[in-house]
Amino acid sequence: MSEQDTPAPVSETAVPERPQKDRPWVMRTYAGHSTAEASNALYRGNLAKGQTGLSVAFDLPTQTGYDPDSVMSRGEVGKVGVPVPHLGEMRKLFDQIPLTEMNTSMTINAVAMWMLAMYQVAAEEQNPDLSPEEVAARLAGTTQNDIIKEYLSRGTYVFPPEHSLRLIADMIAYTVHQIPKWNPINICSYHLQEAGATPTQELAYALCTAIAVLDQVKASGQVAEEDFPQVVGRMSFFVNAGVRFVEETCKMRAFVQLWDEITRERYGVEDPKMRRFRYGVQVNSLGLTEAQPENNVQRIVLEMLGVTLSKNARARALQLPAWNEALGLPRPWDQQWSLRLQQVLAFESDLLEYEDIFDGSHVIEAKVAELVASAKAEMDRVQALGGAIAAVESGYMKQALVSAHAARRGRIESGEEIIVGVNRYETTEPSPLTANLDDAIMVADPQAEAAALASMEAWKAQRDDEQVRAALEALATAAKTDENLMGATLDAVRAGATTGEWAATLREVFGEFRAPTGVGGAVGVAEAGAELTAVREKVQRTGEELGGRLRLLVGKPGLDGHSNGAEQVAVRARDAGFEVIYQGIRLTPEQIVSAAVAEDVHCVGLSILSGSHMELVPAVLEGLREAGLDDVPLIVGGIIPDSDGRRLIESGVAAVYTPKDFGLTEIMDGIVEQIRRAHDLDA
Repeated sequence: MSEQDTPAPVSETAVPERPQKDRPWVMRTYAGHSTAEASNALYRGNLAKGQTGLSVAFDLPTQTGYDPDSVMSRGEVGKVGVPVPHLGEMRKLFDQIPLTEMNTSMTINAVAMWMLAMYQVAAEEQNPDLSPEEVAARLAGTTQNDIIKEYLSRGTYVFPPEHSLRLIADMIAYTVHQIPKWNPINICSYHLQEAGATPTQELAYALCTAIAVLDQVKASGQVAEEDFPQVVGRMSFFVNAGVRFVEETCKMRAFVQLWDEITRERYGVEDPKMRRFRYGVQVNSLGLTEAQPENNVQRIVLEMLGVTLSKNARARALQLPAWNEALGLPRPWDQQWSLRLQQVLAFESDLLEYEDIFDGSHVIEAKVAELVASAKAEMDRVQALGGAIAAVESGYMKQALVSAHAARRGRIESGEEIIVGVNRYETTEPSPLTANLDDAIMVADPQAEAAALASMEAWKAQRDDEQVRAALEALATAAKTDENLMGATLDAVRAGATTGEWAATLREVFGEFRAPTGVGGAVGVAEAGAELTAVREKVQRTGEELGGRLRLLVGKPGLDGHSNGAEQVAVRARDAGFEVIYQGIRLTPEQIVSAAVAEDVHCVGLSILSGSHMELVPAVLEGLREAGLDDVPLIVGGIIPDSDGRRLIESGVAAVYTPKDFGLTEIMDGIVEQIRRAHDLDA
């Protein structure tokens, strides 16, 4: 080869080295269903696919402190999560999953102390060679434990606010001293956004909650002044991310700025690490649509970007919903798809190779400043009312959320806010993903309730009832003092008490609570258009024909506390001229029927989002018939598969509405038509 044929040396800059990537966030999938054994298999499968943490979904009886054999648990066992009524089920849930090596998030609130105690004891049993103290020191994870947002949005509260805060403070003090790697609370703005919160409200109400909790811990005297920065450092947040990802990015940067300011100025925390805003994310489920559900995939990706693009405000843990969650329970394949979305962003893209890409952006800085200013103003209003607890008890925050949600619904109905496939671009090709809707979602095991009841019976048969009785008596005695309740709770776990027994013991001491609904003072439709005016006239005319104002009972049977839909129906019905009877969440079918009789209503509307419609709706329908209310139509709304909807109609339900029926005024018109039909009035 001649000298001219010799290849020129390759430039050292031709193939530049790529920057080293930052460590990615913890990747989770919110999961749990049917039984502990089935959920355990799902967890181990997800971990094998590259998931790096667990996020446990508990069923509603577990979340609200009832055992599977309670009348309140009817139709709810194993539906939206896994039932864990005693230590035996906690063992099964984490079988072959080493808890001292795992990072576990538990979406649990009212009974968070009980679940943490069972988790700790299960870990102790997995590690017999270690002392309980050594096991506790190795545990890492999070208990949600934010009860204030439960009063506002999610509805799994049990005890009154002051007693709930006491349980939270006890847990925080215990974990700071005994489980230092545990996040004892995950303050949730997620559910506030689901309930309609604007970014300003989401920032303000979450941070006011954090202030209420920190003030409670400080006032309890359980943590020395020099250890208080550790309390602040273990505070974590659980945030929502909507599809407006630029605004969501700015919201997260505002959170970081506000939290740093609060912890430094109000609590005197000097260490920047202890002031760090630590948060995890489940991106928005409210915006997922039943219509053209394949569009949910790009929505989820955009929402994920809102909490990952800004390095200085990046989530520490992320879980994504599945594309078909507006249809029903996702299958393992659907959850895998959501996990792969995270993995592609973290490992295939170059996102983690750079510093914060928004630093210096005047657009981002201006929006962050606007959000910080508006959030501070709303926080000042809440603090002027006496803080977060006072704003819950007065109904202020709830009314604000219901009003904000009503405004959003109004924008969607008017077309001002475009939802692709719902109120714009509705024409569509048939989707292979939903060709068979009954196969496009997973159905909870219908035998889950029977399995849970059998487990309860076997558990009680093998335990020492005298030890249980003594442990629960000790718990009740401690609850009447200022003693930290974690010790008595751990003793009750080891004795073999159940979730329902622990909660019932504290119910006896603390009492229960019903949060304000927020409907009465909520702002609905400011100006009625032609469509609503026509419905109002029809409501008035029909009432006159029947001899009085039309009365609509809006009911929430079972343990489903997601009341957003019921509240919006109640507000729009009021705006349409109905007299609305809405008593809030967590009612038995018998209570709903009794209210229908007492209020002499013309129609009953049920809202059920937990999947328990096939058990609870027939019970209400039968109760109405037995009460002689055959002329009172029953309508149902919720996440209801088409096949179930057809069965409900065949059983005598007048109408079934699902998330695709977003026009509330149209629904009001449909209700009037059902009332007229029931009374043989001319159409």
